[in-house]
Amino acid sequence: MADAGGGAGGGWSSVVGRRLVVDVPASTANLGAGYDCLGLALELLNRVAVEGVEGDGSIELTTTGEGEGELGADRSNRFVAGLEMALEAAFGEPRPASIGWRISAHNRIPLSRGLGSSSAAAVGGLAAGNALGGGGLPMDALLRMATAIEGHPDNAAAVLLGGFVVSAHLGERVEAVRFDAPDGLRAVLFIPERRLSTADMRRVLPAEVPLRDAVSNLSRVAIGVAGIASGRFDLLADLTVDRIHEPYRSVAYPQLPRLTGAARAAGALGAFLSGAGSTVLAFVAPGADAAPVEAALREAAAAVGLDGLTRIVAPRNRGPEIVEGA
Repeated sequence: MADAGGGAGGGWSSVVGRRLVVDVPASTANLGAGYDCLGLALELLNRVAVEGVEGDGSIELTTTGEGEGELGADRSNRFVAGLEMALEAAFGEPRPASIGWRISAHNRIPLSRGLGSSSAAAVGGLAAGNALGGGGLPMDALLRMATAIEGHPDNAAAVLLGGFVVSAHLGERVEAVRFDAPDGLRAVLFIPERRLSTADMRRVLPAEVPLRDAVSNLSRVAIGVAGIASGRFDLLADLTVDRIHEPYRSVAYPQLPRLTGAARAAGALGAFLSGAGSTVLAFVAPGADAAPVEAALREAAAAVGLDGLTRIVAPRNRGPEIVEGA
């Protein structure tokens, strides 16, 4: 690794006065039975501009859209954590105390709704840092860094790689394999006003599950991933039926079975709790009409008194993109 004065990308001094803009996607995780190992990137983007500044090392953050007025302008911010982690790897030394950031974010990914807002921040920062540092960090290194920030790779791998992603934290390494989503596949989202904490939704899960439920999920993940790999996307209908986390999370989120059931009855290819929730995602097959599924989710939510909104988005087969500067 090079020193601060003239290594990869020119060292830390080279970031001062440089500005770039990165688009980074939302994601959904689990996809039903694939608890903690499956994810999919979605065409719902945050756009973040970052500029390096010389001074006291402080961070100036302006946020519009989702999370406005809520996100910290400090180094606990996951975009900043990813940005500086990538640059430290690129330049081979810690950030000088004088280097700070001017960041402006327009966020379209809702917070604490199971759509990977945290992973989008971390991966967006890593992508920006890699670009500012010369673009030389390999994908496996970026995946390790994203997993280190997030604690698990499912959303992070999907955001970083795009498409359907199977990922696992295997001892000291992180592995991920991606597949393109087909043209025309759509995701109908019901995004409740209610926020759900990932930590809280993990606490409702049991330490052990019945063997028959574990076998059911293993079977559905195996056939679902094989289906994705071979173009049998109809098998998403089987993949999205879960028995090891959604039944327990339904205790904390009792409207969930009503919502997923309504989407399936309206013709969805499958429906599930996105990540730890609260968003419910329903797949609509290429060529099928998404409107009845969207209407069914709205009606089911109204029937159980759950406020929220619907969106129809496409999967995204690419990860973050630098759209200005570099």
